[in-house]
Amino acid sequence: MNFDPALRLHDPALRGFASDNYAGVHPLMLEAIAAANEGHQIAYGEDLYTARLQQVMKEHFGEAAEAFPVFNGTGANVLSLQSMLPRWGAVVCTATAHIHTDENAAPERIGGLKLLTVETPDGKLTPELVDREAWGWGDEHRAQPLAVSITQSTELGTLYTVDEVRAIAEHAHAHGMRLHMDGARLSNAAAALGVPLRAFTTDAGVDVLSYGGTKNGLLYGEAVVVLNPEASEGLSYLRKMDMQLSSKMRFVSAQLVALLESGLWLESASHANAMAARLRAAVERMPGVTLTRPTQANAVFAILPPGVADKLREAFRFYDWDNATGEVRWMCSFDTTEADVDAFAMALKRLLTTHG
Repeated sequence: MNFDPALRLHDPALRGFASDNYAGVHPLMLEAIAAANEGHQIAYGEDLYTARLQQVMKEHFGEAAEAFPVFNGTGANVLSLQSMLPRWGAVVCTATAHIHTDENAAPERIGGLKLLTVETPDGKLTPELVDREAWGWGDEHRAQPLAVSITQSTELGTLYTVDEVRAIAEHAHAHGMRLHMDGARLSNAAAALGVPLRAFTTDAGVDVLSYGGTKNGLLYGEAVVVLNPEASEGLSYLRKMDMQLSSKMRFVSAQLVALLESGLWLESASHANAMAARLRAAVERMPGVTLTRPTQANAVFAILPPGVADKLREAFRFYDWDNATGEVRWMCSFDTTEADVDAFAMALKRLLTTHG
């Protein structure tokens, strides 16, 4: 049976800048899934592709690394933190952290975790900011701050340098706390920093990592990567309990192997970052456009004159970031083209001229 083009329900030429989740699947991922599809493989992770993934993760993150493929980023974050904490443990994170703002209380309701949030100017924690909530150990009236969670790259598009991650890790460990990294856009961070993945994870002292694939071309799938075995326990049980154990895990693992083994992870992330830089350069001198944050990975944040964003959204979908200020966010992905960026910039320029 052949595919009927009439079954396609969308216009494949439609482009947007709302999220790197909007992008399709990289063709290599579809090839990897197809290659893993013939015949039978043992279910629930006892397959050859998941075994190969363990080897690939060790190559990128060190010999102690162990990967637990999961369905999505929320699952990866909740599982990571659950495995790092006792029932009375709490997590210090930024007020803009994805686990706090975008995961619909999953850390609290599913993970049973307490989040201790800290306001930051740039989406990044520092040892000093961690200390605003890292206190009260031994006080039975206070949830015990036993882990720190940081995001790389952050929700505000900023990056932690290797030294910044190391400083937080050393500070957390000195307090008996563990360090988790939400790496939904980890590849974009590595591409921007120009360093290997392990440089700002394993080698910098991160204990457990949520490695993101969906935002970098996978059909679906992320992985919890334990970098320090002493900092995590029970993941094999928690993954099943939290409904993140894939019966046909080979299709998640095959994608992650194809992404990490081929160098595609870096190529795709570098391209997305480059498109964001191109977009920023195209709009930064336009009258009426105020760029609000640095563009360090694949995100551009801006404030537009009243009414312009809504008109622009008639042709290109994107999200408001802060309704109070009118700030919007534009995301680029592995399949964003120069033509996409240029068309977006031209449409914005026309609207600004009309508006003016």
